[in-house]
Amino acid sequence: MINALHKMGVKSHMMYAAGVASIGLSFASWLTSQSFEEAGLDRADRWGIFIGQWAPTFFAVGIALRIEETRDMMQPVREEILERSYAENLVPSRAGV
Repeated sequence: MINALHKMGVKSHMMYAAGVASIGLSFASWLTSQSFEEAGLDRADRWGIFIGQWAPTFFAVGIALRIEETRDMMQPVREEILERSYAENLVPSRAGV
């Protein structure tokens, strides 16, 4: 799933922003539910908690996407190190295998 999101162009900072936004939306929904509905404090608390539970998921997906982004950035470096190692005969040859 993370790889698919990464390929679609979703960035880690987008997920972090969504996590912060969900915290703000949680407070706003709690305040709105408490102020404008006649259902009482219990229902307002449920709305706030329900939306507030999205934040950890967004942050976790953001961390996973950051790992994917780092992996993409490090790929050329890994290839260069491997090529240099073969050129300097630091890696054993597989010819005898």
